[in-house]
Amino acid sequence: MHEVPRSDAAAPAPAEAAPADAFLAALASHCGQAFAGRVVVDQPAAPAGQPDAFAGKALVMHVRGCEQPDRELRVPFHVGDDHSRTWVLTRTAEGLRLKHDHRHEDGSPDAVTMYGGDTREAGTAIRQEFPVDAGSVAMFEGAGLQASVRNTWAMEIEPGQRFRYELSRPDGRLFQVDFDLTTPVELPPAPWGAEVP
Repeated sequence: MHEVPRSDAAAPAPAEAAPADAFLAALASHCGQAFAGRVVVDQPAAPAGQPDAFAGKALVMHVRGCEQPDRELRVPFHVGDDHSRTWVLTRTAEGLRLKHDHRHEDGSPDAVTMYGGDTREAGTAIRQEFPVDAGSVAMFEGAGLQASVRNTWAMEIEPGQRFRYELSRPDGRLFQVDFDLTTPVELPPAPWGAEVP
């Protein structure tokens, strides 16, 4: 029996991965796994009497949507029994795009959904930042969410150790959730609106 030669045998060694690709690959290394998180920074604190959407809730991220992990990853962010949030990371020609897919329990899109932004700097294999894009600014203004028009989101990953989701604004708003990548947890239900369980 003759062995079929591999077509990539003579391919040149790839150049060092771009930071965007290295970041996506690091996150994709956790495809199919879920991890527990905790809020590590939430400044300023919610005004007295205003409910904190995250207080006392189990926070879980689930790395899924891995059909083309070098092009797109979908990461639902579950807050207790609220399965409305999914982070969508997409490789663009210039870097990475982060969008927030928000759904109602029946799967229909929220009025404020698919907002986010594209990286403007190369970033690193560990950290990527996403300043708000013009379409999201228009959506926030239309919904009366004026504070959000200066959002910058960021994500950090140390594979096998920690993943961080961050929201910041120039006015001092800073929100960070850290997820423990050392210990996978039980998989949560599919996010609302997901076509695949």
